[in-house]
Amino acid sequence: MRTRITELFGIKHPIIQGGMHRVGYAELAAAVSNAGGLGIITGLTQPTPEDVAREIDRCRDMTDKPFGVNLTFLPSFVAPPYPEYIHAIVEGGVRIVETAGRNPAQYIPALKAHGVKVIHKCTSVRHSLTAERIGCDAISVDGFECGGHPGEDDIPNMILLPRVAEELRSRSWNREAWRMGGAWSPRSRSAPMASTWARNSLPRGRRRRTRTSSRRWLRQMNCRRA
Repeated sequence: MRTRITELFGIKHPIIQGGMHRVGYAELAAAVSNAGGLGIITGLTQPTPEDVAREIDRCRDMTDKPFGVNLTFLPSFVAPPYPEYIHAIVEGGVRIVETAGRNPAQYIPALKAHGVKVIHKCTSVRHSLTAERIGCDAISVDGFECGGHPGEDDIPNMILLPRVAEELRSRSWNREAWRMGGAWSPRSRSAPMASTWARNSLPRGRRRRTRTSSRRWLRQMNCRRA
């Protein structure tokens, strides 16, 4: 299946693995990429930039397909060394970065200077317009049903995504936007692909954890439920 997203990232299927803390390791990212989607290594799961570099090398040993790295910009008194993380990503030859959390504007020039395509996770219309303004190549719209931190507006994707698309279209934005979250069945996965406002891609997060690559996580969850 060819869409603008598959062409933008050089992948076979319009499926993108969301960055997930303590889940997005090289094994999972490589499995998704080998299956034709876009695998994502979670950067801050690795304690240091050097560890990120090693994880990128591990992933490259397992796949020759495109994959990306997630960087989440968190409010904190002592911020992670983001420039060093970016340096490790660029030196590792990764050309796709998914950003999340706070506004990544100050890091966009460093990424763009090395030809990195930037996806930004957005949980509201205003965040999406900011991502457009600062030069992101694509937007992941995370509704209230998305895992992780889906923002504070409590707006589900079937309402949020068309509103984002309307606002971006009104500004003649010719890049990509897709939805994240709430896709738990074949029908719910098909809905955004069939619509006129989000048919380019479907990122997957929690659902993908049940795959072979994440059986350890599933066993842990089953133990907790017991």
